[in-house]
Amino acid sequence: MKTLEVLIITIKPLILCTYHNQKSNNNTTQKGKIMHINTIIEQLHILKLKAMAQELQEQESKPRNSSLSFEERLSLLVSKEVLARESTRYANLLRAAKLRQSSACIEDIDYTSNRSLDKAAFKNLTQLDFIRHHHNVLITGPTGVGKSYLACSLGQIACRSGLSVRYLRLPRFLEELSISHADGSHSRVLNQLLKVDLLILDDFGLSQLTQSQRHDIFNIIEDRHKLKSTLITSQLPIKHWHEYLGEPTIADAILDRLLEHAYRIELTGSSMRRQNKQKADGTNINERITIGENEQHVA
Repeated sequence: MKTLEVLIITIKPLILCTYHNQKSNNNTTQKGKIMHINTIIEQLHILKLKAMAQELQEQESKPRNSSLSFEERLSLLVSKEVLARESTRYANLLRAAKLRQSSACIEDIDYTSNRSLDKAAFKNLTQLDFIRHHHNVLITGPTGVGKSYLACSLGQIACRSGLSVRYLRLPRFLEELSISHADGSHSRVLNQLLKVDLLILDDFGLSQLTQSQRHDIFNIIEDRHKLKSTLITSQLPIKHWHEYLGEPTIADAILDRLLEHAYRIELTGSSMRRQNKQKADGTNINERITIGENEQHVA
């Protein structure tokens, strides 16, 4: 607010002067005006208002802007700065999210594929109320049906809305957490995750867990319970999660917190990757991919 007040006090005399002297051809007045503009531009850069400085230069290069009122010109300056900052913030959030599929977006989601994706239910999730209410999202289904893409598309729109996101491929991250126990960075890593509005844990259930990893998963879920949102993708149906987690006490604690306020998306059907490849090759799609209960889960 102080920055804006200083800006208004600084720029108003210039714009008013420009308005009242727009028909003047006095060289001295013009020279003084140019010096004043340059001073203001320098001050805007000092205040790190680069977009406003650029907009002011553009306004001065277009004579028609001299007919605008002070409020109109100031509005253009402020709007340019706001848009630039929003764009920078989005880029920074998207970079920090480290989405596996950074190009994923809700506008490109295929609702026509036979994978049991409820269009209305998913579009409701894209409103992001589940993040604001600290609820969870659980996406399950066989390999290749687009679980990671859906997760990343929600992450991308969350970044667009100014929310912080972090994508983690769970098997690899659990290995990194095991190392953090030894180097003393474990608490710092968990505290960083707690600050994220939406945490995406991809490929849950892909590899066997150690006792330490079970406790790590519990600590992550416990820390975020009712405070932040967690999105999990898995090839394992939710009914098998308790068995996968192994230790009944830990499994009960994790699932109780995860499922208390959770939206479930249960996808079915054959691999979209294989379908797309067959379409590209010009072949017919006549087979469905099924995953038996005893089949090893692969990415």
